[in-house]
Amino acid sequence: MSTLKNHVQLIGNVGQEPTITNLESGKKVARFSIATNEHYKNNKGEKVQSTDWHTVVAWGKTAEIIENYVGKGKEIAITGKLRTRTYTTDDGNQRYVTEVEANEILLLGSKSDK
Repeated sequence: MSTLKNHVQLIGNVGQEPTITNLESGKKVARFSIATNEHYKNNKGEKVQSTDWHTVVAWGKTAEIIENYVGKGKEIAITGKLRTRTYTTDDGNQRYVTEVEANEILLLGSKSDK
C-alpha cells in the first residue's frame, strides 16, 4: 500500500513546448504544463467539458525523453507525485506552487506527433 501514497497518474495534452534547463551538475530538468479533460452531462442533459491544467517537472533521463520526443499538443501519460514548494517574490510576498514531479512518462498518439 505504500506505493499508493502521494501517487499521481495523468493523461492529457502538453500545453506548450517544454522548457529544458541544464543544471551545473550536468542534470537536466524539464518543465511543462499538461491539460486533462473531463466530459460529463449537466442538469439539463447538455454535454460539458471541463479542463484542468497541471504543472509538471521531470528530472534526468525523463527530462531527456521529454526534450527529444514531447512537444506542444502531444498526448502523454505520466506517473509521479505531488510536490509543493514555496518562494518569496521580489516584493516580499510568499507564494506556494504545487507541481507534479514525473518519474515515468508514456508517449501516446501517433509517431508523427511532436
